Amino acid sequence: MKIGIIGTGAIGGTIAKKMAAAGHLVKVYNTAEFDTLKERARQLGATPSTLNDIAKDVDVLILSIPVAAIPKLPKTLFAGIPEHVIVVETSNYYPFRDGEIEELKKGMVESVWVAGQIGRPVIKAFNNLLAASLEHGGKPGNADDRIAMAISGNDQKAKETISRLINDAGFDAVDAGSLAESWRHQPGTPAYCTELNAAALKQAISEGVKENAPGIRDIAISTFMELPSQPSHEETVKLNRSLFSKNPKDFK
Repeated sequence: MKIGIIGTGAIGGTIAKKMAAAGHLVKVYNTAEFDTLKERARQLGATPSTLNDIAKDVDVLILSIPVAAIPKLPKTLFAGIPEHVIVVETSNYYPFRDGEIEELKKGMVESVWVAGQIGRPVIKAFNNLLAASLEHGGKPGNADDRIAMAISGNDQKAKETISRLINDAGFDAVDAGSLAESWRHQPGTPAYCTELNAAALKQAISEGVKENAPGIRDIAISTFMELPSQPSHEETVKLNRSLFSKNPKDFK
């Protein structure tokens, strides 16, 4: 499969590396100077691309950039993409980083907002795991303790295609519903960065409370910022689980 990825940070870069390792043809773009991008692409096993070319001749286009950067992407980029190309967005809204976005503050679902900004249907995926989980937590398909990843969207066929890519990355895919339901695996929900298997993730998705999510998200950020040192990956997962009255890892 031919995959274009905008953004080569902790999430986008890891996706690129895993997709290339799985045999997909991957090209990447970031805002660095092209020589720097070439080196980053080499590290990931991908091909460097310009922004004008990143969406050309691909089956999937993945947006892995901060929410605040979405409106800055050129509208012509999406206007020229054939309808069969699946657009995936991996972003998570954090006001301290992205600024106050009025529509999101009033309760609009983040991925619905993203789709509106780019004028294109999207699939939400690769957003509910920590970067370290995504990089190091993948396991073969026959592993019984495989970590699961949520996916949302309105196009079932597109979700099935992206679910196969999730499998290639080493994770089980759990369908969280339509794009309007994608809030169920955004920050502040039991499904977000709590590193669950498929059965537990399905329950976590159902246990989320939309109205509570922004407050829990902000509590999590405040808690992390008050820590005297950078927490380990295990400590981060444990803290995220502790935000809920019932530990998501105990969901059956």
